[in-house]
Amino acid sequence: MTIVTDNRYPVATDVAPASFEAGIDARASDFFALLKPRVMSLVVFTGLVGLVLAPGSIHPIIGFTALLCIAVGAGASGALNMWYDADIDARMSRTLSRPIPSGRLTPDDALAFGLVLSVASVLSMGLLVNVLSAALLAFTILFYVVVYTMYLKRRTPQNIVIGGLSGALPPVIGWAAVTGTVSVESLSLCALIFFWTPPHFWALSLVKAGDYGAVGVPMMPNVVGPESTRRQILAYSVLLAPLGTVPALLGFAGVAYGVAAGVLGLAFLGLAVRLYVKRDNRSAMQLFGFSILYLFLLFALMLAERLAGLS
Repeated sequence: MTIVTDNRYPVATDVAPASFEAGIDARASDFFALLKPRVMSLVVFTGLVGLVLAPGSIHPIIGFTALLCIAVGAGASGALNMWYDADIDARMSRTLSRPIPSGRLTPDDALAFGLVLSVASVLSMGLLVNVLSAALLAFTILFYVVVYTMYLKRRTPQNIVIGGLSGALPPVIGWAAVTGTVSVESLSLCALIFFWTPPHFWALSLVKAGDYGAVGVPMMPNVVGPESTRRQILAYSVLLAPLGTVPALLGFAGVAYGVAAGVLGLAFLGLAVRLYVKRDNRSAMQLFGFSILYLFLLFALMLAERLAGLS
């Protein structure tokens, strides 16, 4: 096995030759997998909530176009992330079956696909929706690919904290698609996702620390240890619990949402405390699983209230 180093952390290069051969049998499903559809679904959903909560109105076709551009931009980010991370994806059990490491697509396939989708999504947003939403979408793609994937991920355990901004911006983009502005309300939605990301992802990284350590990615448990990581998860959870109620305090979500957000925040905090006390993988995965439900329910409640005319 050979080890190469550039300005990144060292990574192993003994990837099976098939993983970089031409993807002759590439199927549409392989290109779809490059888009990281599960991540894309959350991005589109939070973007939809931002669009619906925004004051004013938008033509349904323009609104659909905005959401489609957000989805394509998110997918482009995923494809470019898989292109750049193909070397370490081939060494991690969680990512080994992705299209490039498995040999179904080549890195050049992913690069071309991601670049085309990036340009298409930003240009379409600018021409068909508005310039601000297009600029925010372009920033989101560049931040995820260049700042997070190419720079932060292999250099600092704060990669998820800083890089989480890219995943937090879709509701701001949706809001801007309707209003052409960025407001305190949209930024509060961004902050909610931003502060949710570290405890969500660090809970998983406690379980997958071995994978990250093997490829030289400095995730928090590998750098400061599990004990410090659990403390930081708890600290972020303390901040997150009240932050979830801010939409109700600002008046663009209703009382029912505020009460539910408070209860869900306390449940999140309770699981973080349990993880800190028990120090086991089961508690980490319980927090990870609940964190997904937590964010979905908060945004779903805001959406349901607005559609029902309760906020």
